[in-house]
Amino acid sequence: MRKLLIAGIAALCMMINPATAQTDAKAKTVLDAVTKKINSLKSAKANFALHLKSANGKTNQTKKGTFYLKGPKYRVSLDDQEIICDNKTVWTYQKSANEVQVNNFNPNEQTISPAKLFTNFYDKEYRSRFIGNKKVAGKDCDVIELIPLNSSKQFSKVELAVDKTSTIVGGNIYEKNGNQYNYEVSNFSSNANINDLMFTFDAKKYPGIEVVDLR
Repeated sequence: MRKLLIAGIAALCMMINPATAQTDAKAKTVLDAVTKKINSLKSAKANFALHLKSANGKTNQTKKGTFYLKGPKYRVSLDDQEIICDNKTVWTYQKSANEVQVNNFNPNEQTISPAKLFTNFYDKEYRSRFIGNKKVAGKDCDVIELIPLNSSKQFSKVELAVDKTSTIVGGNIYEKNGNQYNYEVSNFSSNANINDLMFTFDAKKYPGIEVVDLR
C-alpha cells in the first residue's frame, strides 16, 4: 500500500508542465498555455485529492494533501507522510514510524517524480491528443490524453483536465498493471508566499527518529 500511495502521489505531481514531441494542434495549444503559465510563476501552492484503485479491487482509498513549489524545489504534505526536495536531496518522512529515508535527487533516474512536474518532462517523451471537453470540479475543461513513446514506462496513458485559466484541475493515470489513479487539484495559488525552509528536513527536530540514508 505504501508503494502504491507513493507512486500515485508522484504521478499526481508530475502533471503540470507539459511540452510534447507529437501532438495535435488543439492539444499543443492547451499544453503550451499551461507551460507558459507555470513557467511564469515564482511559486505555487495547491490542495489535492488522490483516489487510488488497485487492479484487484482490494485497495480503494483516498488521500488528501497539499503540494508546494518554488523553482525546482517541492514539498508534498499528507496526513501521514511528507516528501521534500531541495533539488539536491529527497527526504521521505513517514510520520507513524518516525522514519525518514534520504536519497540523492537525480531526475534522470526517476520514471515519475514530483520534480519532473517542473522540468521539460514531456519533451520528446509523449504523444498527446485532445479527446474532448468535460466538467471537472464544476469547471469546463479540455481533456488531453498523453501516451508515452517509451513502452517501458509503468503507465499506459495519462489524462489531464485543463480549465479555461490554463490550470490543471484533475485527471486520470492508468498503469499497465491495472492500477488507476484519479486526482483533483483545488485552491491553486499562484506566487504563494512560501519560505525556503519548507524545502529542507532537519532530523534534529524529531526526537527518536530513524534516519535511513540511501545516498
